[in-house]
Amino acid sequence: MKRIKLLFPAIAGLVLAFGCQQQAPRNIVRLATTTSVRDTGLLDVLNETFQKDGKHTLQAIAVGSGQAMQLGRTGEADLLWVHSPDDEKKFVEEGLGTDRITFLHNDFVLLGPAADPAKVKGARKAAEAFKKIVSAKALFVSRADQSGTHKKELKLWAAAGAQPAEEHYLEAGQGMAGTLSIAEEKKAYVLVDRSTYLSMKKTLGLEIVSEGDEALINRYSLILIPTAKFSRVNAPGARAYYDFVLSKQAKEIIEGFGVEKYGQQLFFYDYAAK
Repeated sequence: MKRIKLLFPAIAGLVLAFGCQQQAPRNIVRLATTTSVRDTGLLDVLNETFQKDGKHTLQAIAVGSGQAMQLGRTGEADLLWVHSPDDEKKFVEEGLGTDRITFLHNDFVLLGPAADPAKVKGARKAAEAFKKIVSAKALFVSRADQSGTHKKELKLWAAAGAQPAEEHYLEAGQGMAGTLSIAEEKKAYVLVDRSTYLSMKKTLGLEIVSEGDEALINRYSLILIPTAKFSRVNAPGARAYYDFVLSKQAKEIIEGFGVEKYGQQLFFYDYAAK
């Protein structure tokens, strides 16, 4: 089905710049991660602690999970921090990644205009909310970037058994923050992880219109890229960051992150840290 597209080349250029480093210095750890981890500020806080001893320098690129896995697929990342479970499983089964561990979650929420033209508020299931958006011919903005958020959105349309018409569906081709800004401008509905929403809430007129469904849980995983596939992968550095994120020190940072600034915890740790 044809869509109205709002595609931007910036992300593609950023991926290319990251990928062009054929052999990174051995103290550089190349992390391909998701925009929600960066946009909330969590990545910066963790990296400050990780780099404190001077042994490693983290070089992170925040893109959609699909793009992050593509960087892993070509050996242009040493490890991944992603949130697209089905794609992650396939990635590991193909021998492109190892040591996948799902260690963290937050959840998605559906935002919409305060007037709620599709009368979504009160829908108990996310799929029901999506179906109401289609029935009302309301505008929806999609990341449309093969990210974990985009893949979740597609699952929800499938569960709803409905698909918006092309004139009511805008493909942003951007990260979460950029997509939210477009939805705000267009007064449209949009699916977003709660953490990014809270980090941008003060700039938005959009409100949460659907939340709490089990289908909206958003789980994050770490995956190492094997040196057997790519000799230029910094395996010791990747393992150091992997172990750090799964440590008690990182768990304390993650569980406390956002409480003071946003009034609530943004990410929830699911791993028994050591």
